[in-house]
Amino acid sequence: MLTQRARYALHAMLYLARKDASATVAEIAEAERIPRKFLEQILAALKLRGLVMARRGPQGGYVLARGAEAISFADVLRCIDGPLALAPCASLTAYSPCPDCVSVETCEIRPVLLAVRDTTALLLEGTSLKEAIGGAKISFV
Repeated sequence: MLTQRARYALHAMLYLARKDASATVAEIAEAERIPRKFLEQILAALKLRGLVMARRGPQGGYVLARGAEAISFADVLRCIDGPLALAPCASLTAYSPCPDCVSVETCEIRPVLLAVRDTTALLLEGTSLKEAIGGAKISFV
């Protein structure tokens, strides 16, 4: 399930993708109806992962660290919520066997979780901020 924190992060990133100039925390918070303190924490995490940059001065604020076409939904979600997989045994970025698993090789649940992860990653990695703000129709083929 998508956390509220991840939803706010996506809204903030989409706001920055629509804007040609930097935006302050207060501006983003008001426009996207995100609690300011919560947004500050989210932007700090996004900055740490290199998805946004902070600029100082009179024209200061936050901007995307790279073009909106180069930032996927998966980039934002992994930054905020961690791996896309439903279980650690299905994760590519944070693999570990499940604590109650007898054998990863014979687990009957894992193949389904791997398929869900692959399908989810395909859609989220294949959808950029630019596509989302452009109103691209997202479909699964």
